[in-house]
Amino acid sequence: MSNQNFTAYQSPFSWRYGSEKMRNIWSEENKFKTMRHIWVELATAQKDLGLVSQEELNDLKNNQNNIDIQRIWEIEKDTRHDIVASIREFAEKAKIGGGKIHLGATSMDIVDNTDSVRIQESLEIIETKLKEILESFAGQIEKYADTTCMAYTHLQPAEPTTIGYRFALYAQDLLEDFAFLQFVQTHLKAKGFKGAVGTQASYTQLLDQTQTEEMEQKVMQQLGLDPVLIANQVGPRKADLLVAQVVSSIAQSLNKFAFDVRLMQSAGIGEWQEPFGEKQVGSSAMPFKRNPRIAEQICSLARFVENVSKNAWDNASLSLLERTLDDSANRRVYIPEMFLALEDILTSSNTIISGLMIHQGQVENNLTKFAPFSATESIIVETVKKGADRQEMHEVLREISMEAWKEVAEAKPNPMKELLQKNEKIKQYVSTDEIEKLLDIKSHVGTAPKRAKKLAGLIRETIKI
Repeated sequence: MSNQNFTAYQSPFSWRYGSEKMRNIWSEENKFKTMRHIWVELATAQKDLGLVSQEELNDLKNNQNNIDIQRIWEIEKDTRHDIVASIREFAEKAKIGGGKIHLGATSMDIVDNTDSVRIQESLEIIETKLKEILESFAGQIEKYADTTCMAYTHLQPAEPTTIGYRFALYAQDLLEDFAFLQFVQTHLKAKGFKGAVGTQASYTQLLDQTQTEEMEQKVMQQLGLDPVLIANQVGPRKADLLVAQVVSSIAQSLNKFAFDVRLMQSAGIGEWQEPFGEKQVGSSAMPFKRNPRIAEQICSLARFVENVSKNAWDNASLSLLERTLDDSANRRVYIPEMFLALEDILTSSNTIISGLMIHQGQVENNLTKFAPFSATESIIVETVKKGADRQEMHEVLREISMEAWKEVAEAKPNPMKELLQKNEKIKQYVSTDEIEKLLDIKSHVGTAPKRAKKLAGLIRETIKI
């Protein structure tokens, strides 16, 4: 934060959320450096086609990194056009080659390709961090695949599951996100060099059609991107929409996880706890507080990502005919902040996953308190196997359960076992000993452990860490 100007508004994303690496990608300096790189690559391709001399190209290369951003802003005050200002500032430095900068191009040939480069680099960071999270989940799934705990439906105790199986639910969503991310990365294409309305007419005035296509391909190869076949003044905003959708999808998956962490950390359940530092403070007024700060921040940023990502839908829908400026201003804001927010979410989520504390004693307490209710399904199945009427048994067990709930609600021991063992209708079909066995529901988790471990293996195979 040493370079921050605290006398003017600073976005929290300029220092609080995200990494220096991601901030560098979306910095003004990197933007102008990338634009200069594109202009030099364009001139290089045009030199090979006889439009730019070697001397002119050398001059452009020699001044490629000689950028004065303050001067660009000064010129823009008069021109009211940032790309024209950037061209003029470059030409002031490159006095020999300056006259060939931007030859045949339109502004969005430069801006869109610059943004595509930065989006590609941002997605690579997201991919790396998503792999780290999946690896952390795989380890936790394997560690807790056989550890029984209560499952909750409608936020009420339901039947047992395993901690590893619950982790597998989050990880499976993220594995789908990973596949989606790979699809977007594979299909991400940039505008290329199509000119003012996408026809390449300005380039074919300088070159023939074959040379124009050759020029575009050469430059795009140097940028590491493929050009779209069809564009107008800008690249298809559908590409932005796909990027925003995968970013939003990852944020949604981690919001679900973080929200569940908050529930599991609450006093009513109390089985999990996010990492809490020795000197960390939970409240300025209540020294005992151990708030789920990290999880809450994840949820807050995830909601931000979801809201700003809608700009991509609007931009794809509202850029009229060959192009309007409905998208321009908000793209400068939402794309970098969307990436910075997601990166912070990913980093924080991995902190929780890898350092999550499981309070085994509380897990056992909740099982002891609520597990007898879960045995009702097993008892129904067993009595029906021996000739009972299912609907009658369901009603009998419902009445017993409601009676037991009254005791539990008064913080008394769960009397379910005794109520079951003395019920004459149930005893017609199952013995006291059988009821005792059916009440031991730690093994009543079906194939959950096996499938959770299978998912962990699939994760490792997919991400190849």
